[in-house]
Amino acid sequence: MNVTGTIDRPLTHDPQKQDPMTSSASEPLGSATSRFSTAGAHTSRQNRTREMQLIPEALARAHMHERHREADAERQAVRLVAARRMQRRAERVSLRARRALAMAVMN
Repeated sequence: MNVTGTIDRPLTHDPQKQDPMTSSASEPLGSATSRFSTAGAHTSRQNRTREMQLIPEALARAHMHERHREADAERQAVRLVAARRMQRRAERVSLRARRALAMAVMN
C-alpha cells in the first residue's frame, strides 16, 4: 500500500525529503521555482525550532520577573502605609505629652 501525503498531512516534514514544487499548466510561468537550494534550510529550521522551544521559557521568565516587581511594589506600599500610621501615632502621643506637660506646669 503506497500512501502519499496531503498538504494538510504531509508524508514527511523534512524539506529535503519532500518533492519539489512543479508548476502545472493552469499556473502562470515562474510561479513555482523548479530549482531551489535547501542547503541552509536545515540550519535555519534547527535555529527556528530551538527558538520556538525557548519561547515558553522566556515568557515564563518575563512573567516571573513581572511578579517579582509587583511583589516588591506591594511590599514597599505596605511599608509606606505602616510608616505613615506610626508617624500619626507618634504625633498623637507627642501632642498628648505636650498637653500633659502644659497641665502640670499650670498647676
